[in-house]
Formats: sequence, structure tokens, C-alpha cells
Amino acid sequence: MVFVIDASVALVWFLPDEESSVADSVLARVDAGSAIAPDLFWHEMRNVLMIAWRRQRLPRADVDHSMMRLGQLKIETVPSFDSTQILNLAERHNLTAYDAAYLALAIERQVALATLDKRLMAAAKAEGVVVIA
Repeated sequence: MVFVIDASVALVWFLPDEESSVADSVLARVDAGSAIAPDLFWHEMRNVLMIAWRRQRLPRADVDHSMMRLGQLKIETVPSFDSTQILNLAERHNLTAYDAAYLALAIERQVALATLDKRLMAAAKAEGVVVIA
């Protein structure tokens, strides 16, 4: 079953001080080749990993290794799409445009959303999107 994955789930796989059974189960599903993400996912992951390095949560070499490993996973990248829908979702649910893009993709494709972000979870549920938790 295809689902949308957001960066809050994926970052857990690469930060040694983060743990989540949800993230672990999502990784198993990703390995099965069923995840999709908006193209901003890759930029968010790079940013989170660089911030983690700057805060000395992981070595710089691990940033590169993590991005390499992430690139090997079966995550289909979907180009950005309907700005109006993203902006409307951001306004309606007080989300960042980034988070609204994940939700918009899940709505457009009529699939579940894997996230650990509580505000995004609530917005997804309000929009009738199944949340993988």
C-alpha cells in the first residue's frame, strides 16, 4: 500500500538519539517500495541532518552517509503541485507550507500519511487522511 512519508519520520532513522517504533515500522514499509514524498522531502532531510551536525548530534561524515542511505531507499519523489491547495491547507490548519505539501500529496493520491508531527497528524485526521502511527 502506497503512503506519503514526511521528514519527521525519516530523520529518526539517522539521528542516534531519536527512537520511534512508528519510524521503525515505516522503514520496513519503505523497503517494500511503497513510499512517496514531495520533492521538498530531500531538502528537509539535508537541512535536519546539517542542523544535527551543527548541534554536534552526529559527525559530519554521518550527514553524507545518511543522505546516501536515504537515496537508496524506495521513496518516489513527486514534484510540487497545486500551490492553492497547499496554501489553503496551511491556512486552515495553521501548518507550514512544507507540512501542508505532504498533506496535499496524501489528499491528492488518496493515501495514508506517515508523520510524527502532531499538528500535521491532527490536520490529516481533520481532512480524512489516514495517519500511520
